[in-house]
Amino acid sequence: MPETAVAQAAGSRATPPADATADDWNRPVRTTPGASRAEDGEPALVVDVDGFEGPLDLLLNLARAQKVDLARISILALAEQYLAFVEAARATRLELAADYLVMAAWLAYLKSRLLLPSPPSDDQPSGEELAAALAFRLQRLEAMRAAAGALMERQRLGREVFARGRPEAVSVERQDVWQASLYDLLTAYAGLRQRQMVTTVRVARRQVWALADARVILERLVGRIADWTPIVTFLGAYLSPEMRATVIASSFSASLELVREGKLEIRQAEAFEPLYIRTPATPRAEPAGGSE
Repeated sequence: MPETAVAQAAGSRATPPADATADDWNRPVRTTPGASRAEDGEPALVVDVDGFEGPLDLLLNLARAQKVDLARISILALAEQYLAFVEAARATRLELAADYLVMAAWLAYLKSRLLLPSPPSDDQPSGEELAAALAFRLQRLEAMRAAAGALMERQRLGREVFARGRPEAVSVERQDVWQASLYDLLTAYAGLRQRQMVTTVRVARRQVWALADARVILERLVGRIADWTPIVTFLGAYLSPEMRATVIASSFSASLELVREGKLEIRQAEAFEPLYIRTPATPRAEPAGGSE
């Protein structure tokens, strides 16, 4: 017989009816010899075989609990008593007869698997494997029944226990935990120091002395300088540290323009030496068309 039919038969015998209460789920299985479905007003099959006498459902439960040696039970006696009961129960309740048929068939099949050795080429599970599979299914069913009973015994909110009318707010405290190696610390410190050392360079805009302003100053000296005189002598008021370079450069450019026009003479002994200027001894005559 397939394991599915065996499991269904075992589950049907251990599960209370649909309208059962929590007490029915927690009630232990009856194992007293002589206790049968007759207590509930239903006919029960009482067997009398070697080593056991009682209802067939109790026989099956005891066999699963390993309290009855299936190898000592006579299949012939079991079959004869089963057939007599089925004939009597067929006229009253077909469902009851089918239920007992499943149990008796499974018991006979299990005994045959235990008594007869399995052929080498037999792909069917052995008796030990069937017994182990059935034990696992029964343990799982018992665990479900125990869990259901424990769940029904728990106190329910609003019935046995009552919640507070205004629960307190949940306060959440967060705490940062930093995890870093020595290399990570050194890298972070080096990056911080490098960012602090880098500064923004801002170049201030420098003032430039215009060439026109330098020419105006030098044109005032035309005709007044008879001897060679350093050009910086006349620029003392403008030679501040910020303006010194631009004043000298603009004055030199303006003096070259005046030299080209013949209004000044310029001289420098060596490179990077002071510049000297003077008024020409004989001014050059301007062209007929005027000065350029």
